[in-house]
Amino acid sequence: MLVLGLETSCDETGVALYDSERGLLADALFSQIDLHRVYGGVVPELASRDHVKRMLPLIRQVLDEAGKQAGDIDALAYTAGPGLVGALLVGASCAQALAFAWDVPAVGVHHMEGHLLAPMLEEQPPAFPFVALLVSGGHTQLVRVDGIGQYQLLGESLDDAAGEAFDKTAKLMGLNYPGGPEIAKLAEQGTPGRFVFPRPMTDRPGLDFSFSGLKTFALNTWQQCRDNGDDLDQARRDIALAFQQAVVETLTIKCKRALKQSGLNSLVIAGGVSANKALREHLERMLGEMKGKVFYARPRFCTDNGAMIAYAGCQRLLAGQHEDLAIKVQARWPMESLPAI
Repeated sequence: MLVLGLETSCDETGVALYDSERGLLADALFSQIDLHRVYGGVVPELASRDHVKRMLPLIRQVLDEAGKQAGDIDALAYTAGPGLVGALLVGASCAQALAFAWDVPAVGVHHMEGHLLAPMLEEQPPAFPFVALLVSGGHTQLVRVDGIGQYQLLGESLDDAAGEAFDKTAKLMGLNYPGGPEIAKLAEQGTPGRFVFPRPMTDRPGLDFSFSGLKTFALNTWQQCRDNGDDLDQARRDIALAFQQAVVETLTIKCKRALKQSGLNSLVIAGGVSANKALREHLERMLGEMKGKVFYARPRFCTDNGAMIAYAGCQRLLAGQHEDLAIKVQARWPMESLPAI
């Protein structure tokens, strides 16, 4: 089955062709970072308009790269949620229109399921069951995964997600959007031990997260540095290091708890924050001590992309799932509500 996947949940337009027998044939991505950077965050209306502008050229590009034509497509998969409603509607209406014109089925894909299954695109994919740490945009979740659609939520962020905390901390120090890569870059030049940030909710049982207090701690530290007349360039580096260490160690502690609680020793990390090198190093070290293994997608498939939507959609299409012609998207959509296949 040859599936065309479309991703338009937020600020990246992704298109990919996935073949159930040959794997990923081609993919293309356009990031709107430069468009939104001037505003310090994503502007939903601008995101939607840019998806409209980019979608059809990217589809033509992917078809050309794969040497395929419209008549070769067996089905379409598109992100149906969660995400920005206006942005989601662009991908959903485009997919449904093409499915109608080409007389093929279409299926709506859960954005976070796409991230969760992205490591399946690698040469050595994880085997079920495993624990997944999903750290993408506004989501930070620990999930037990027994199969596609067989998800048990173990813990989640009660306020700011890790990615949001990175972005907001970067913004308060005057760094560019998105904040995660900016902080990771500065942290490499930080002075170890100058600042020690708390590891939130690690001193109590449970698998939930809370990063809003960590963001406030960073703000107070930054203001103290400004009031003291410190070298602000170095202060940014040192705060970035302390903040990143706190987030990484908090996520690692919770992942270890989740693995012990579930009796598993395989961990998948997925979503934009999973590209963070320090996080990968900490989790690999922790899994090595547990005689387990950590899995993640290559960096370009950690952020939003069409390949993960095409893959996830293909698995559900092969199981016989598809949508009617109604265009339906969901800004909020619990992943545990998905049907198992």
